[in-house]
Formats: sequence, C-alpha cells, structure tokens
Amino acid sequence: MDIQSRKIHFVQEFLRVTDDELVTKLENLLRIERAKKFNLEMHPMSLNEFDEIIEKSEEDIKNGRVIDSRDILIQIDKWK
Repeated sequence: MDIQSRKIHFVQEFLRVTDDELVTKLENLLRIERAKKFNLEMHPMSLNEFDEIIEKSEEDIKNGRVIDSRDILIQIDKWK
C-alpha cells in the first residue's frame, strides 16, 4: 500500500473515532513526532556557512542577479 492510500485509510479510521481522549492522544503524538522530525532536520549554520551565504549574495548583487521587489509583486499578481 502506498503512502497516499495509507493516509486515506488512516483518515477514514480517524473519522470513526468517537473517544475524545483517543483523539487528544493522536493529536499529541502527531505534534510530538513532527517536532522530533523538524529538530532532526534543522541545525544551526556555522559562522563559515553564514559568511559564504553573505559573500554569494553580495556577488549576486554585483553581477545583477537580483530581482526588484516590485517586479516580484507584479509577477505574483499574475499568478492569480
């Protein structure tokens, strides 16, 4: 069973739950597990990494590899 099918099955089962305490436990479990995954994926950048990002940004500005914020807003308006 693929992930999409499993999620649909889970949601269907969840919708049948009538016990408020069980819903609360499932909500808490989801919140805890998502926080764990987030914490594993996130890590502070080193000062060296930060400096490299700043240098690349400054190089992009010097070489004209930037987009004016007004142009971005115009592009976003076209998405609608």
